[in-house]
Amino acid sequence: MTDSSGSAAGRSASTRATLGSVAAMAGVSKQTVSNVINSPQMVREDTAAKVLAAIEVLGYRPNRAGAQLRTRRSRVLGLRVQNRFADAVFDRFLHALTDAAGALDYRLMLYTAADDTAEIKAYDELIDRWDIDGFVLTGTHPGDERTSYLSRTGVPCVTFGRPWDDSGHHPWVDVDGAGGTRAATEHLISQGHRRIGFLGWPDSSGVGGDRLAGWAAALTAADLPLLEPSRAVNDAGQGRSAAAELLDAAGPTAIVCASDVLALGAMSEIAFRGKKVGEDIAVIGFDDTDIAEVSGLTSLAQPLVDVAAHSARLIAALLESGSAGPPEQVLLAPELVIRPSSSTPPH
Repeated sequence: MTDSSGSAAGRSASTRATLGSVAAMAGVSKQTVSNVINSPQMVREDTAAKVLAAIEVLGYRPNRAGAQLRTRRSRVLGLRVQNRFADAVFDRFLHALTDAAGALDYRLMLYTAADDTAEIKAYDELIDRWDIDGFVLTGTHPGDERTSYLSRTGVPCVTFGRPWDDSGHHPWVDVDGAGGTRAATEHLISQGHRRIGFLGWPDSSGVGGDRLAGWAAALTAADLPLLEPSRAVNDAGQGRSAAAELLDAAGPTAIVCASDVLALGAMSEIAFRGKKVGEDIAVIGFDDTDIAEVSGLTSLAQPLVDVAAHSARLIAALLESGSAGPPEQVLLAPELVIRPSSSTPPH
């Protein structure tokens, strides 16, 4: 049964679209249809538009098995799943990247590895057994050897996170952590806070160091004291202990945190001491997770949909066009979402 529009939704499986039926509807040759799908740069824009319109109406889906034989590409990207701490940011990025890659006709294959060394060992097997075209890497850090290995072996990759060793051999997308924490600290200064602490990650974290730098820059520009930062891994319980040390040692009226998880720990410690978050001590997190929304926590929202879209675009460009010119670098600004935890001037 067909509907009046002739759309794919209204056709039965027995009338499955073919390369020939698309060519007939668009009034072009089968080779032109193939070029639009596989080498669009070879086709005039008006002709490509007619072919794409016919593909949409007929619901045509290219034969990927045949395309693999011709192009020697699987259109599959590898992404490592890390399972160290609960990571709502990675989960949201994964969903967004799945959508963004799918829009470009790529699929993701997830894999696990205990550490970077194990991940590097996994690359060859993934490529040999599953014909992975390229990789999207996350969790970049100082001393990261993964991108160097892939560059030496000629395997395309893009990273969510800049290379902290200043290597320039691959494209990357990142969120401006320093710009975000600077904006958060400036917000607290505008509220009247003068003793603003920082609850961050261990020194080995490049991302954590970047976020700490923004806090320090805002305080330096305002000629305010740099209180000794307190540090913890991304765990609420350890964040609470680190927050207790910061409160005891420095007596801040506000705390900027490297993540919402650490901020949750700080909020727990403040409440335990009989004080009110936002009224007695302000707290700002980073990532704008569900934790922030339900707890009234001011936080910096990462534009993860945009990160995913750029990541998919960059790896697709490498695979389809090759590397022409220096690798593209995309740095996106987070958005400060103000909630009650920082909206009241200090007493």
